[in-house]
Amino acid sequence: MPSEKKISSASDCISFMQAGCELKKVRPNSRIYNRFFTLDPDLQALRWEPSKKDLDKAKLDISAIKEIRLGKNTETFRNNGLADQISEDCALSVIHGENYESLDLVANSADVANIWVSGLRYLVSRSKQPLDLVENSHNTPRFAWLKAVFEAADVDGNGIMLEDTAVELIKKLNPTLKESKIRLKFKEIQKSKEKLTTRVTKEEFCEAFSELCTRPEVYFLLVQISKNKEYLDANDLMLFLEAEQGVTHITEEMCLDIIRRYELSEEGRLKGFLAIDGFTQYLLSSECDIFDPEHKKIVQDMTQPLSHYYINASHNTYLIEDQLRGPADINGYVRALKMSCRSIELDVCDGPDNEPIICNRNNMTSPLPFRNVIEVINKLAFFASEYPLILCLGNHCSVQQQKVVVQHMKRIFGNKLYTETPLSSEAYLPSPEKLKMKIIVKGKKLPCDQDVLEGEVTDEDEEAEISRRLSEDFSREPKMIWLCKELSDLVSLCKSIRYKDFETSIKSQNYWEMCSFSEAEASRIANEYPEDFVNYNKKFLSRVYPSAMRIDSSNLNPQDFWNCGCQIVAMNYQTPGPMMDLHTGWFLQNGGCGYVLRPSVMRDEVSYFSANTKGIVPGVSPQVLHVKIISGQNFPKPKGACAKGDVIDPYVCIEIHGIPADCTEQRTKTVQQNSDNPIFDESFEFQINLPELAMIRFVVLDDDYIGDEFIGQYTIPLECLQPGYRHIPLRSFVGDIMEHVTLFVHIAITNRSGGGKAQKRSLSVRIGKKAREYTMLRNTGLKTIDDIFKLAVHPLREATDMRENMQNAMVSVKELCGLPPIASLKQCILTLSSRLVSSDNAPSVTLCMKDTFPYLEPLGTVPDVQKKVLAAYDLMIQESRVLIETADTTHDKIVQCQKAGMEFHEELHNLGTKEGLKGRKLSKAIESFAWNITVLKGQGDLLKNAKNEALENMKQIQLACLSCGLSKTGSGQADAKAKRCLEAIQEKDTGDENGRL
Repeated sequence: MPSEKKISSASDCISFMQAGCELKKVRPNSRIYNRFFTLDPDLQALRWEPSKKDLDKAKLDISAIKEIRLGKNTETFRNNGLADQISEDCALSVIHGENYESLDLVANSADVANIWVSGLRYLVSRSKQPLDLVENSHNTPRFAWLKAVFEAADVDGNGIMLEDTAVELIKKLNPTLKESKIRLKFKEIQKSKEKLTTRVTKEEFCEAFSELCTRPEVYFLLVQISKNKEYLDANDLMLFLEAEQGVTHITEEMCLDIIRRYELSEEGRLKGFLAIDGFTQYLLSSECDIFDPEHKKIVQDMTQPLSHYYINASHNTYLIEDQLRGPADINGYVRALKMSCRSIELDVCDGPDNEPIICNRNNMTSPLPFRNVIEVINKLAFFASEYPLILCLGNHCSVQQQKVVVQHMKRIFGNKLYTETPLSSEAYLPSPEKLKMKIIVKGKKLPCDQDVLEGEVTDEDEEAEISRRLSEDFSREPKMIWLCKELSDLVSLCKSIRYKDFETSIKSQNYWEMCSFSEAEASRIANEYPEDFVNYNKKFLSRVYPSAMRIDSSNLNPQDFWNCGCQIVAMNYQTPGPMMDLHTGWFLQNGGCGYVLRPSVMRDEVSYFSANTKGIVPGVSPQVLHVKIISGQNFPKPKGACAKGDVIDPYVCIEIHGIPADCTEQRTKTVQQNSDNPIFDESFEFQINLPELAMIRFVVLDDDYIGDEFIGQYTIPLECLQPGYRHIPLRSFVGDIMEHVTLFVHIAITNRSGGGKAQKRSLSVRIGKKAREYTMLRNTGLKTIDDIFKLAVHPLREATDMRENMQNAMVSVKELCGLPPIASLKQCILTLSSRLVSSDNAPSVTLCMKDTFPYLEPLGTVPDVQKKVLAAYDLMIQESRVLIETADTTHDKIVQCQKAGMEFHEELHNLGTKEGLKGRKLSKAIESFAWNITVLKGQGDLLKNAKNEALENMKQIQLACLSCGLSKTGSGQADAKAKRCLEAIQEKDTGDENGRL
């Protein structure tokens, strides 16, 4: 079968447009018409039929076109009642005439929309030059490079080579191509020329390579960012990296360095341009990976108490098969420790010759000598992370062999063992930083008031818990075991105790004591007392282990327990699958050190958080994640698929994991019979209410499967996503990276309520004042305290209004620039500058710095349509200025109310009793107090972030104006003044983080 011809050049786009195709024409009155559009043979006009107009009037001259927009970015699309049913990726608009009228069209696929957008942009940019496209397509830098490659391999110099040699040459240039596909392409090209031979000419070689190795989606992107050239120069690359990829502090020299490293042609490297093949290589490189390289280092504060971190934990570490039949294996420990596991399990029993052993108590066939295991642990304890390692000791030994356990541990671990007595004057566990390179033993301890050499303690290990649950008398007391003082003394910070209820724990549990919960018990508590569970875990460590019913060693969903603040959720490392993907992905975000700091709302002593919240978390800014799945590369057939052809029908599932309010999934359409380069071109949006706890999992599946549908997956915390165009390296079912198997996506994270990472998060979604949601404070029923909180109502409304007003103003500017909400302000200035610079490169506006704010002033008459944009721009600067200049005062008022409220924290119970509150009413008052404190802290932080973001925006606008030539006023003084103002903005930006903004 001949393969479908791909678009690999401007002339391909032009040929397609000249042949014509059906497009839907969208009118402002919500009517949609089917019309057949063509490009005139002389490339001067666009025509459509049928039409009530004369043939001469049903056309649009290329010379009248001002710009071409992809997506639903005009008034017509925004106001059309059917717009919701139109795919963003299939919509395009042709803006024409002095009044910037729009011809709004919908293609039947994103691919067709891209062809028209790329082709029209190419024509518009060249409308002032004679067009000899087809002749030029063979004189591009790419063809010059391919000819040089061919000539170097053509040893005889005849301009012809054996097909076998040509196939090897293309495979060398692109190792992902299948030999059969290359041979088929040569036959196809030769058949079109009505010849069949086993030799390949230079032209045929170049044509085959271009058709096989050009990814149309990358070609369209290249044309778009190069302003319709077929290569990028250093300036194009710099704007792409800053405006689209969110890279800061990029210089021309850095861009030239990228070009030198990735451009394949010598001419390109010398002249400083990146053609399609070099650009494709760059996008596939680790420099464009979706995972933020910052997070490959430790980026979180490691000086907080141990209970404030999620800890990478393994269950039954000695198993590499299921827990029913699996023998104990030393490789279980090797694998877990190499994967930064920081909590491992040792079930120790009496062994022969007075040597304790580690074994699966369901399968005693291959026990491991305890001594050998801890030698391996000692060797690898800090191989992947220098932060503390917790050994969960399941002690099933006689007192005699317990003493041997102690001797081995002391001798092998030496001073790595942490045995210091916890200080009763402290209230929290030490930090991971303080416990670096230390091994902590979790286990039972003899009562400290008894000075005995050995004694009885309760046995709460998992097996004891299971047998207790399975017995008739569920309420019977747990069995007792004997413990020797030496082993008891090894346990300091992680003393195992039995959980009764939260009330008992809060009254009598010491910070160095911890409880283990079975999956069933933890699930029940999480459902019945989610707020109490979070509060309990602020101070105490909780360990959750999988249900005994999981005899196949399947895994629980760790997210369910992370949402409640449980630190140690033990996973069966030997069982791959979605749950292990989540676990592995989650612990990548802090340099892979095995510790992840929990969100502040789950750590602050006074804060309110419930995992079961249905929507917005108090004081946290919800964010909108925009994902466009563009294409896939080299998808393999599912591993376990039964006998069928090599063809697959892939589709992509996007899963969001986090608090229940955020959990959702969406899928793309299926691409029929394409594993090499399926094009999906579909966009999705997800609202994320608690970004710090959210993960995104991309899963590629086969829709035409027999037996197995899984192709690959990649799981990443939201905090680690890089914005822009990214390749995702897919992992196999067991978690290994698959070579050359990728997913090409575009990522943007916008923020409805201010804040977010600078550079990564622009603003989006206009919210009118009437529909505006203010985070409300709750009534505690305690008059003194409620009077204090009432003082915060007005500043909180002010803070929300300032943030929302700035966002609305920004969204207006983006809309009037014809850009989607995910666009950055830099992209707005780029678009604006192209409209405001005349044909002789003279700008019609100039950058004018007033009190360090970047205003744009007209230099003459400006068309009405541009006046609207400039008015919206002025309003945005004004709203940003209001926010920057008044945020400090409002923030201070909010913080003062928070501090005044906190002074009553210790007195809450007494005040409640005086007011006659008790039981549930008193609990409700305390909960409302925590809610209010959380809201005040969160809204204060959001305002601080919004101010920093506004300052960053002012800086970006000014830099963009300077690089777009909007500050050319004929004198060097203006530029010098602009640079001085930029320095002033930067100085403003570095305030005291903890005090004023």
